[in-house]
Amino acid sequence: MLKFAPCLEMMFTKECPDFYDRFKAAKEAGVGCVDFWGWSHKDINKVKEKIDEYGLKIASISVDSANPETSKVFGAKRLLTRDPDAFEAFHNAAEESIKTAQFLGVPSLIITTGNTRSDDVTRYEQHANIVLMLKHVAHLFEDSGVTLIVEPLNILCNHMGYFLASSYEAFEICNEVGSKNVKVLYDIYHQQITEGNLIPTIRKYFDLIGHFHVADVPGRNEPGTGEINYKNVFKAIEDLGYCKYVGLEYSPIADTAETIKKVIDLCR
Repeated sequence: MLKFAPCLEMMFTKECPDFYDRFKAAKEAGVGCVDFWGWSHKDINKVKEKIDEYGLKIASISVDSANPETSKVFGAKRLLTRDPDAFEAFHNAAEESIKTAQFLGVPSLIITTGNTRSDDVTRYEQHANIVLMLKHVAHLFEDSGVTLIVEPLNILCNHMGYFLASSYEAFEICNEVGSKNVKVLYDIYHQQITEGNLIPTIRKYFDLIGHFHVADVPGRNEPGTGEINYKNVFKAIEDLGYCKYVGLEYSPIADTAETIKKVIDLCR
């Protein structure tokens, strides 16, 4: 049966306004793993204490930097430029994030591309720049054993202006990078909005998928509240032999723990 990791940025927020209390809530909800996003503004030692206390794992966090200069350059330029300082900033952020991931035992780091550039750089050049940037840091991930997962996001509802909406382009980018440690984060919510065709796409590109996120459409609420047949989607993923965690990245309508139980029931 699939294993789930609730995102503590979106879940248990009503029950536990304090971020660090959500680790206990997740454990009490019957899961063995959690997700969260950026790490630079969190007390990483306290996070480590919490996962050790409750016997939890962390499935993924985001590439981030605690260095203000690195964060400023990396945050502004992301992966869509060939500026030398952006390459250096991304390299430094990757190194910092890998060290944090290793300290916490996190297997995957999420990277987003940033928004489409509005200057005279073509879309083709921006695509090529992403590939170059990812190639620049691929060896760091190969040497560490951590996987870098590139996330496409929908541009119709949530992330207008974002460069990488299509999972197909994300798979193409990963093929061009050619590293076993650079894969795609396939967010089922985002891809239902962007392109649909979920199960055939997952089956075709399964070897390039490093992690899944789930939420239903519309509303980005728990599976079972919208149009996606999650029972069939989960079965397809399980039939492929997926043995990592599936990130629950939704805004619960009902009590968070109860929604997790219902998601688990969809796998039975």
